[in-house]
Parts: sequence; C-alpha cells; structure tokens
Amino acid sequence: MDPAALRILIIDENRIRAAVIEEGLREAGHSAVTLVHDVSGIARRITEVNPDVIVIDLENPNRDMLENMFQLSRAVKRPIAMFVDRADTASIEAAVDAGVSAYIVDGLRKERVKPILQMAISRFNAFSRMARELEEARGELEGRKLVERAKGILMKSRGMSEEDAYALLRKTAMNQNRKLADVAQSLVTAADLLGPGGP
Repeated sequence: MDPAALRILIIDENRIRAAVIEEGLREAGHSAVTLVHDVSGIARRITEVNPDVIVIDLENPNRDMLENMFQLSRAVKRPIAMFVDRADTASIEAAVDAGVSAYIVDGLRKERVKPILQMAISRFNAFSRMARELEEARGELEGRKLVERAKGILMKSRGMSEEDAYALLRKTAMNQNRKLADVAQSLVTAADLLGPGGP
C-alpha cells in the first residue's frame, strides 16, 4: 500500500513526543497524519478521522488510562501501535488481550516509527485472518451439527436411512438455492416447534 494513502491517527497528550512520531511517519512518506492531543471524546474523533492505523503514545500511563486505551483498542478493529515508557507483565498481557498490534516499551525514536507501524499492520492483518478462519471453522462445525440433527429428525420421523435423509436435505437445498445448513436449520426449528413439549 502506498504510504501516502494510509490515514494515520496519532493520539498523544505530549506534543513533543507526538512531533517525534509525526516526523518519523512523514519521513517514511506518510502524509495523511492527524494528531490528537486531548483524549477526551477520542472515540468521536476516531470516527471523524476514520484512520487506517492508530498510533498511541502514553508515556507513563496510569492503570485507568491504560484500561481506557485497551477498551478503545477492542472497539476500533484497526492496527494499533502503542508506545509506553514503562510496562509490567500485566500491562503487556492486557495489551495483547485488547488486540494492540504493537506494544513498544521505551522505544520512541523517530527512526523506529516506520518499522513498528509496518509490524503493527502486518500483525493486525495476520490476527484478523486467523480470527476470520476461526469463525468460518466454527460456522462449518455448527452447520455440520445442524445437518446431523436434521438427518436424525428425518430418519426418525420418516424411517429413512442416513444416506437418504442426507440426500433429501441436499436435494431440498439445491431446489431452493439455499445452503445445506440453512435447510437443516429450518427443519430443526420446525421440529422443535411441532414436536411434543415444544415452546
């Protein structure tokens, strides 16, 4: 991606430190850089700027400030690079849990900004891809469970073999131009409603 096209938001109450980050980004070819020095109302500012990447510099954050930034990280679903001067194990673990893509302790130097930004983007993309794949796998597993339940309902109610029940589900899905799991879900729902002791 062209660095000039990347929209970057820097959140930093310390103007001198923010200038170091901004200078490092501009030297790396990033021109769409927005600075925010006041963290109050930051969620609204993020919505307005709609950045591709967020760089947060907290210097020496207290627990409340860290937790607020971690909540923000969970909500925005974008690559986030966070600079702090000191950290403990609990803070680092909390940053990882919050989805911070790069958590840099005592590393704010302008020449490091570009590689850290690239690493944050790469790590975010890799994590997003894994999360998508996990969600797809969960969806497939749920779909298989539904198909198994639907086959069981057909086998019991119509005295069909497992193969015949599956073939009927498949044929119905093709005829209705629907996914097999969707047809199975409809059958399971109907059976739950019509069965003895249903809702």
